[in-house]
Amino acid sequence: KVKEGGQIRHVFFDTGRDQLLAFMEACGVPGIPAEYDAGINRGLGVPSGFYHFAFEAGSVAALEERRQELLAKGVKVTEVVHHDAAKSIYFKDPNGLQLEYCCFTRDTGTEDDVRMQERFELSVQALGLEDTERLPPSHRRG
Repeated sequence: KVKEGGQIRHVFFDTGRDQLLAFMEACGVPGIPAEYDAGINRGLGVPSGFYHFAFEAGSVAALEERRQELLAKGVKVTEVVHHDAAKSIYFKDPNGLQLEYCCFTRDTGTEDDVRMQERFELSVQALGLEDTERLPPSHRRG
């Protein structure tokens, strides 16, 4: 309950491996609109996957288990994406925020790994970034 009026509902989802994802919903709280866009990426004019939450799955087998669990619940999930040092799956929450489960497939503690550099090439479709119709025309690729 909020002193100034209304209430805030706070929910935690266990994403595994001692990691939580929290959501808050305001109902009738002064200064918070009843309807708002929860997608940070749309507000910034970038594709949906640019800013997202990633959860460490623990192993390649656990990553595939998570994928199968999500698919069984009717969630649209990407195929496993092979990065140089990791594997990932991507999906969206009910608000359209992109989420990721990933696992490292090799040690990433070397000097070569800590520098920003081109590591691999993949398509925007593999990352779930193809929803460019939501972007302003100035931000869309030709």
